[in-house]
Order: sequence, then structure tokens, then C-alpha cells
Amino acid sequence: MKNKYIDLIEQSFDFPQDEFRVEDGDLHFHNIPIMDIIEQYGTPLKITYLPKISSQIQKAKRMFNVAMAKVDYEADYNYCYCTKSSHFSFVIEEALKNDIHIETSSAFDLNLIESLNAKGTVDKELYIICNGFKKPMYIENIANLINNGWKNTIPVLDNMQEFDDLDEQVTEPLKIGIRIAAEEEPKFEFYTSRLGIRYSDILPFYENKIKHNKKFSLKMLHFFINTGIRDNAYYWNELSKCVSVYCDLKAICPELDSLNIGGGFPIKNSLAFDYDYEYMAEEVIAQIKSICSQRNTPEPHIFTEFGSFTVGESGAVIYQVLDQKQQNDRERWYMVDSSFMTTLPDTWGIKQRFILLPINKWYSEYQRVFLGGLTCDSQDYYNAEAHANAIFLPTINGDSDPLYIGFFHTGAYQESVGGFGGIQHCLQPAPKHITIDIDENGEYYTRLFSKEQTYKSMLKILGY
Repeated sequence: MKNKYIDLIEQSFDFPQDEFRVEDGDLHFHNIPIMDIIEQYGTPLKITYLPKISSQIQKAKRMFNVAMAKVDYEADYNYCYCTKSSHFSFVIEEALKNDIHIETSSAFDLNLIESLNAKGTVDKELYIICNGFKKPMYIENIANLINNGWKNTIPVLDNMQEFDDLDEQVTEPLKIGIRIAAEEEPKFEFYTSRLGIRYSDILPFYENKIKHNKKFSLKMLHFFINTGIRDNAYYWNELSKCVSVYCDLKAICPELDSLNIGGGFPIKNSLAFDYDYEYMAEEVIAQIKSICSQRNTPEPHIFTEFGSFTVGESGAVIYQVLDQKQQNDRERWYMVDSSFMTTLPDTWGIKQRFILLPINKWYSEYQRVFLGGLTCDSQDYYNAEAHANAIFLPTINGDSDPLYIGFFHTGAYQESVGGFGGIQHCLQPAPKHITIDIDENGEYYTRLFSKEQTYKSMLKILGY
């Protein structure tokens, strides 16, 4: 009778998969035995597997370059990392090994870039795409970079006032972009993005303001929609509108030569995940090429800003199941040794689902469970996976060895949304965080980035 947990997975999915396999009843993640990591560091534990960051970047670069070659696209592709997905030094330094550029969201991002420059990690040739609504300090930091020779710093105007603010502080010639305020999908809570300048204002704004100021060169049109790059009528319609605006603007603005299509490649959140990245890259490039050809417009250089796609699949969070609680006839709770609200805030805030797998006991029988976090908040739970409205995990009845579970592909946003190093709900401490890399012999090695948060650091923040 096939009633073991491994039977459930093998019957439900194509398994093993690229990053997951089982050996002697224990899970290996990118061929790394996670039980060995647990024995060394304990739980709860956050992991960043650095090689995945580089492999994701190279995957995207390869796909877009192949897509361009197939249609004889006569411009270049530039990969930018969206820093807000994860600002950690080990993430950005790994990403920058792959000849990429940076997209920023706030003033302190530019201080971060200056720090990288001081270490010799980047130079002033780097493209820095400055997005977001710009407070005075952000404008000031942008101006400081440009005035100090960072000639590829491109502030993307989120509103028309930013043009005047930059004009006041920037003394050197500069390249700028304009963000289009895209229409939101029909089921969204409002019609038009709060970010960017609406379609009908862009051409008059260029004609009346930008065109006559010799300091400014409009290089880039920026486009992004919240749903990401999806194969549906909404995405293709918005992309078509954006490229049409590009063609209109190019006709009166010869220096315009770049189209930024933002980010939006999804990451794998289930063993049943299915997304044809190659097809989507090829279709995006083909449609841009087609519209430009119809309008007799030279095709633009393409910029993308992949954040979650870059870093998301590198992350994992490991917990120990402390105990089980039978609360009624149907609901069995596995209590873990941390909080979902603090360590995986997206599971609480936007009901995000990640890949959930046991680390050990794959040859045990399984049962349906609910997962409970340690805070006394009723929202601190996890009760469903992306592919099913349920969770199944190995049984732990009468077993002296603890069950460990892992949430995978958690590398984007969770630390910044949760407030890394700050005060956590119910004063739950932030867990240890380690990085894993591969040496020249193909052997993995680990580094402790941060220890588990101490009560002293919390009390100091609180003023005790």
C-alpha cells in the first residue's frame, strides 16, 4: 500500500525536480543535505543559496538574447536587478558578478551603490535606473551621483514636478526616463496605477518641458504592470499601448532609444508550477519588433528589472515541528518553532504560497495538518498550498525524532517586509541566517550572516 509521504509526492508531481530530491528519507535542496545544515545551525533558520541568483540571471539573459536573435532584433538587452526585493550585500554582490545593472526605489539605495563603489564592486559605468516617487533626499542623492560622474544614472520621472526638482540640483547633462501610468487589470480596486504619468500627458510634457532644456536627454520609456508578464489579453494590450506610445514619442524625440518593460517573471511556488519562460520572452520581443516595424520605428534597447525572479528561488526557511495539537475531530495542528507572521510575512499579508516540504521522514505515513506559528495571534497560521487547499505532512505520532519542514523560494521581500533586525510581533526573535555557496571543487560551504536575534538587541531598540 502506497501511503508514505514520498508516495504522495511522486504520485502528485513530476518528482524529483531540478532543485529537490530525496536520499535516505531526507530532502536535498540543490544537492545539499538540509538535515546536515540543521544539525550544524539548528532551527529556525533562513538560508540563501547564492548560485541560484547567478543561474536565474544567466537564464533570463540567454532567453532574451535568443529571442532577439530569432527576429533579428537590432538593439541590446540589459538586465537590471530590482534592489527592493532584497538589499542584502551577499545578494547584490552575487548578482553583480553577472554583468548586470541596478534599479532603485529610494534615497538610501544610492548610498548603498556608493558603498559598493568604495569596495570596488561597481564603477561609474553602471546603469542605475531610479524609480519611485522621489522625496527631496532621493532627488539630492540622484543629483550627487550625476554631478560626480555617474553618467548612466537615469532618474525615471514618476511625476512632472520631478523634472523641475532635478533641473534645480543637477549641474551636468543627464539622461532621464518617463514612467507610464499603466491601466490596472479589470478586477483591481482602482483603474490606473498611482505610479507614473498618464498616457495623454507624456507627449505634451515632452514638447512643452523636456525638449527645450538642453541639459536633459530623454532616453527611456518605462512600463510595468502589477500582474507581471503573463500570457493574457490584459498584458498584451498594455504592452501594445506602451510600445505605441514609444513610437509616438520616438517620432519627435530622436534621442529616445530604450524601453524598460519592468519586471514580472514569476517564480516557482509549487511543485506543479508551469510557466513557459522561453515562449514569453520570445513573444514580448516579437511583439515589440512587430509594432515598431509597422510604425517604421527603430526597435528600442530593452531593459528589464527582475527582482523576485532574481533572488526569490535562492531562499528557504527551515522550522522544527515542536508538537501537534488535536483541536477537534478534523483539525490537527503542527506547531512550529517560530512565527509565520514575522519570518514569512507575505503568507499573512497577501496569502502568498511557497513550496512546503518536509526535510525528513519522507518514508513515514502522511496526514492532513494545519501549521501554527508561535505568536498568540489568530492570523499566525499556514493552511494551504498553491496547488491544493490543504497541507499534507508526515505523521509524528509517538516519534522521538522531531519533524523538520522547509518553505522554499522565499528569498524575495520577506526580510524587508518583516523588518530585519527590528521588533517582531510578540517579540519573536529573527532566526539565524546563513548563505550557501559552491567552491571551485563543486563542494558547498556555509557562512553565518546573522545570529539569532537576542533579547538585549530588542530591549535596546525599545528603550530599555
